[in-house]
Amino acid sequence: MHILQPKHSKLKPKEAQELLKKYNISLSQLPKIKANDPALPQGCVPGEVIKIERKDGDNVNLYFRVVV
Repeated sequence: MHILQPKHSKLKPKEAQELLKKYNISLSQLPKIKANDPALPQGCVPGEVIKIERKDGDNVNLYFRVVV
């Protein structure tokens, strides 16, 4: 991983369900990321939820994507 690339990590199924419940959304409403994206961790399969952490100064912004 490159130093400028934000950290990508897989969520456990339980964490993904809690995320969906928290925001009252379904999996299909999350933004998509392709399974062949080079930033994804090893072993990602379609349907998994990815957490992306981007640092902005002292803040860390979280983004979530579903693998397609």
